[in-house]
This record gives sequence, structure tokens and C-alpha cells, in this order.
Amino acid sequence: HQGIQTLVRDLNRLYREYPALHRKDCEDDGFSWIEANDSEQSVLSYIRYGENREDAVIVLCNFTPVVREHYQIGVPHEGAYEELLNTDSRFYGGSDKGNLGVVQTRYGGAHGQPFSLRLTLPPLGVVVLRRNS
Repeated sequence: HQGIQTLVRDLNRLYREYPALHRKDCEDDGFSWIEANDSEQSVLSYIRYGENREDAVIVLCNFTPVVREHYQIGVPHEGAYEELLNTDSRFYGGSDKGNLGVVQTRYGGAHGQPFSLRLTLPPLGVVVLRRNS
């Protein structure tokens, strides 16, 4: 139970610290899909925007018990993206499959975005990322 309590605490902290996760909930420009149709790998990815589009938060959900290595998504901005949350973290009782904290963009976009990231998605997990300023 300690792992779930820690995860809920961290989710609440993220919600408070990153307004993109709750601002513009009912506005069209507060959300955009990165990939909503990857049924082959059972992964959903999207961007949440706050008042400033540069403060976007990216969410990826892997709905399979399989680790997705080198999973590519398109992102709007170049730079280093910090892993804010990985539900497979050992702190939550998981197997610690992830991205070692930070992932750097690559040239060559994807999903209609100018840049891309290659990520490790944990099994049956969620990863939340934000570009470092």
C-alpha cells in the first residue's frame, strides 16, 4: 500500500505544480493528441497546455504488459525533456523501466511535430514529461 500512497501523493503534487495538467480543461487549445491511433502497440500520447504553450506537459500511456523500447513521439519544441512521473518507478513498487530522468530531442519530427523523442515506456504504465526551460 505504501507504493500506491506515494504515487497518489506525487500525482497530487504534479497537479498542483504543473498548471497545464488542469488549466484549459474545457478549452480546445488546452489539449492535443500526439498519437491516438496506435492500436498495434496500445499506446496513447497527448500534450496538455497551460496559459503558455511552452509550458506543455506530455503524457504517454502504455496499455500492455510489454516494455516499449525506442518508442518515438513527435514534440513541438527542441531540448531536454524531464520525466516528471513514471508509474513504474521502484518508489511505487514498479520495475523501474524508464528513461533515467531526462531525454533529449532528435532532429526529424514525427506526428506532425518538428522534433521527436525516443522513449522507453514501462509496461502497463504512464510517463509524464516536460521540457526543461
